[in-house]
Amino acid sequence: MCIRDRCILYDDPTGGMPSSYAIDELPKIDKYPDGTTVPNPKAIDFKPGELLGCVSGELGLRKFLEDAGHSLVVTSSKDGLGNIADKELIDADIVISQPFFPYYLTREKMESAKNLKMAITAGIGSDHVDLQAAMDHNVDVVEVTFCNSRSVAEHIVMMIISMVRDYHTQHEIAKTGGWNIADAVKKSYDVEGMHIGTVAAGRIGLDALRKMKPFDVHLHYFDRHRLPDSVEQELNLTFHESVESMIAVCDVVTINCPLHPETEHLFDASMISKMKKGAYIVNTARGKICDKDAIAAALESGQLSGYAGDVWFPQPAPNDHVWRTMPNNGMTPHTSGTSLTAQARYSAGVREILECFFDNKPIRDEYLIVQNGDLAGVGAHSYSKGTATGGSEEAAEYKK
Repeated sequence: MCIRDRCILYDDPTGGMPSSYAIDELPKIDKYPDGTTVPNPKAIDFKPGELLGCVSGELGLRKFLEDAGHSLVVTSSKDGLGNIADKELIDADIVISQPFFPYYLTREKMESAKNLKMAITAGIGSDHVDLQAAMDHNVDVVEVTFCNSRSVAEHIVMMIISMVRDYHTQHEIAKTGGWNIADAVKKSYDVEGMHIGTVAAGRIGLDALRKMKPFDVHLHYFDRHRLPDSVEQELNLTFHESVESMIAVCDVVTINCPLHPETEHLFDASMISKMKKGAYIVNTARGKICDKDAIAAALESGQLSGYAGDVWFPQPAPNDHVWRTMPNNGMTPHTSGTSLTAQARYSAGVREILECFFDNKPIRDEYLIVQNGDLAGVGAHSYSKGTATGGSEEAAEYKK
């Protein structure tokens, strides 16, 4: 039986696909820190380290799928009336999307797709899918858990250091021919001795704390699930029963919780007012966890000294999104989890999931978000029932 696979990926580079790459061979990693193995499909049809997450990269899936008698349509047209993804969804069996360039699979769209059996996230974080609708319509939702967690944790460390040291200002002065040292350092501090806290200490949050420990900082965390005593002692962690307790003492807060109805707009004006004056926020989780206007206002007033992240809502962010121009921001497009290294892992993970589906074999429990009409696997641990896709239609306002 031909399975109709529909894949929504970000656009190719503006100058076309690279003819060569900076690094010839990626470091080989077999296991993650918790001992689980990296994705292990039967085979791959790509070279790790090449650009796979864009339309022409196709996650390296085309040969595999077509050799097995299945069909693959890949597009970046996902927003606005008449987009290709919506048209192709109608008869799709499987839809593959990315957190970096999400295809917002709302209830309305799901109800138009009578054959839809599975939604695969090429990466981690499946909030672009209406999980409640998936449960109601018996559509399984899976993602490649841990595939790019360490990539995101590295991005967090980069953003913390660059914001606290005010690297962006210093680089701009150098780039534009300046040399006023006072201008370059008037907002620059050492991170040593600061209090760093994470909202959620799962795979990404805990790894970010581990990576920050050598900087001789004080580490804090809030999570619905407390870490083992051995981990708290190893990292000298302070656990907080509430977000409010933690942010009151932290100089830097990094947000690493999933987006679901309970965390939507968690960092609103009221929450931000409870933070230490002049604190920094790094958000590589999901843009909708923060109220965009409240963040901008806090930067204007000085309640926040800086805000960095690579997650927006919706994505792509409209051209006039306030986070593009607000002061003291270190925003990037959603890139933290799609380095060339990460692309190799999540592409292999998608193939592993598809192989299991075609062979009628169990998909790893840690990949499951929704299965058989209910939250499952890591989804049962991390998400709540409901949806956080409201307002996603605003992505159509972005113009290339």
